[in-house]
Amino acid sequence: MSTPDYQDLIELFNRLFLPLYNTELVAGDDEPIYLPADAEHVHHRIIFAHGFYASALHEISHWCVAGPERRRLEDFGYWYKPDGRTAAEQAEFERVEERPQAYEWILNQAAGRRFHFSADNLSAGLGASEAFKRNVLTRVHRLLAEGLPPRVQMLVDALREYYGTEILHPEQFSLEVEWGSYA
Repeated sequence: MSTPDYQDLIELFNRLFLPLYNTELVAGDDEPIYLPADAEHVHHRIIFAHGFYASALHEISHWCVAGPERRRLEDFGYWYKPDGRTAAEQAEFERVEERPQAYEWILNQAAGRRFHFSADNLSAGLGASEAFKRNVLTRVHRLLAEGLPPRVQMLVDALREYYGTEILHPEQFSLEVEWGSYA
């Protein structure tokens, strides 16, 4: 298995999704953002932070959640409050992050990479709650049992083929080792 490189991910993603969804993955120099096509850019763009592979998978996961209408809006039109959220705001953040982080965990496993829960609230000292971690794990197991959405499945298949990882199964995902079997 080769070490995942964000350039490989860009090539895989763009080969799969640029023709079908007019969406390209782009390494950015700043905060991540999704930008729909406009007068200056013919393609929708998922711009991930600072060339980080983990950021790319996280942003791809949000794209996989977004339906056609949301993909026409900057950052999918989602609510986001930056670092420094209150406990109530953090609970709302965790509620909306459950599905994208489940997708992200699955994609990381397919790429043979470690997954880390993201609470994205360092200044408030609030890490990912245990309830959030359990909810994400439950969602992963349900997705594996019921079948992945088409875009997630397409990327999982491409990542597994490229990196030579095994077929995904629930035993690879646990809270004891949050990145699955590739520790």
